[in-house]
Amino acid sequence: MKRGCAALATNKRISDEPAYVLHRYDWSESSLILEVFTRHHGRIALVAKGAKRPSSSFRPILLPLQPLHIAFGGDGEIRTLKGAEWQGGHIMPSGEALMSGYYLNELLLLLLARDDPHPGLFDVYANVVQVIASEHGEALQSALRAFELLLLREIGLLPLLDAQTMTLRSLDAQQRYSLVPEGGLRQAGGADRSSLSGVQWLALQESLSTAAPFTATLRACSQVMAELKPQLRALLTYHCGVGTLRTRQMMIDLQSL
Repeated sequence: MKRGCAALATNKRISDEPAYVLHRYDWSESSLILEVFTRHHGRIALVAKGAKRPSSSFRPILLPLQPLHIAFGGDGEIRTLKGAEWQGGHIMPSGEALMSGYYLNELLLLLLARDDPHPGLFDVYANVVQVIASEHGEALQSALRAFELLLLREIGLLPLLDAQTMTLRSLDAQQRYSLVPEGGLRQAGGADRSSLSGVQWLALQESLSTAAPFTATLRACSQVMAELKPQLRALLTYHCGVGTLRTRQMMIDLQSL
């Protein structure tokens, strides 16, 4: 009886689900496989049948960085997209902003397990997408650093930033500390090219713990962007299990042209 109820629940059609397309693959001459980040169901895979046909209503809206509400069903690893509605709000980003959006999507694809909901992280992602669509320069970089911190915290890969990880000693406000992949937060040595003071790490920890963490962390990151970026990049690359993220390599290649 319980198995029957579980199967019925799994087959239930989900409607009006907030979502963003993270990536799309060709599945056949007319259809696509989508990797989608949803608010209540996490990262899921969907088949969009007929989405490549010129007459398909899916074709113009199944794009990355566009807010959608979707309907889907099925009980397999890849479920079926039943409907999708664009929620409007901004046009497709371009240039550096577009690459930044692809970078966020790559992180989610590499670090989030399927069918593992993260509604708070979804809301943060939606906020960052709005910044990407409207801002450039320092505001964009601050938003990326805030997202990186909140993503790492959400999936349990960010150590507490108010104590040294290995010793659990409290931070000295004036001493400098570095965040390293295998050792967490530690006192900076002479070889550490990037570090933050204890008071700066404490401010970041406090921002992560607020009721509105994206806004607070965005503000805190704006004060330490240059020092924080290489430390977070090293930590993310380590946990993603790759030498260089594809979007990072694309940016390097474009800048060398």
